[in-house]
Amino acid sequence: MKIATFNVNGVKGRMPRLLEWLDDARPDIACLQEIKTGDATFPAEPIRAAGYEPVWHGMPRHHGVAILARGHAPRERRRGLPGDDADGQARYLEADVGGLRIASVYLPNGNPVPSPNFDYKLAWMERFVAHAQALLAEAGEVVLAGDFNVVPTDADIYNAGSWRFDAVLQPPTRAIWARLMAQGWVDAARHLHPRQRDLYTFWVNEAAYHRNAGFRMDFLLLSPALLPRLRRSGVDAAHRVRDKPSDHAPTWIDLDEGTVR
Repeated sequence: MKIATFNVNGVKGRMPRLLEWLDDARPDIACLQEIKTGDATFPAEPIRAAGYEPVWHGMPRHHGVAILARGHAPRERRRGLPGDDADGQARYLEADVGGLRIASVYLPNGNPVPSPNFDYKLAWMERFVAHAQALLAEAGEVVLAGDFNVVPTDADIYNAGSWRFDAVLQPPTRAIWARLMAQGWVDAARHLHPRQRDLYTFWVNEAAYHRNAGFRMDFLLLSPALLPRLRRSGVDAAHRVRDKPSDHAPTWIDLDEGTVR
């Protein structure tokens, strides 16, 4: 089973790139972030025509997440994180797909630092950590997939010094990430490639891509129960420099079928 995550940076404008990637990569499950469209205007029909059944949590012009599945209809379990009923930003969607609990996650960027944006990022992360702990207790086989807007270590960026003031590298950001991982989640790509630096998934522009000046900010985190099924991971980096691309590249894992139903 191939599970992928892709920050599309606008699903309607990037539809040709999304459909091209779905046809090339053939993931069984794809989590999307920054769909940037409302629930009523999400382009479900071309996605269904490509063989995928979608669920989505959108908002006009900003944020938004979706889960696409081939051969299964995702069963939505939650949209939005618990803990703040006033939070109207569409950043979290959770569904059951083929025996797995899948979450598509778009964590706040948080810039500039300091600012209310950064305060919101940290508060959102605290809510996410609490919900992730509950998922481990109740759901068994879980994948948290998405753009986490965190660079966990200096090995996950081409030059940490150049970005040391950015929200994605701040010590409080990294400290909350460390608490999340201490719950037992497995960073699939880092588990399989513990010493490889250039597992990058984001480049600020095409010139940065050609210099290999990237960030690793898109992750597939597995509950411990899924680790025995993990076989491969990769980044479809070439999609970053196709015509009118997203600034992120899709990243994916392969799991043994196991007990998928």
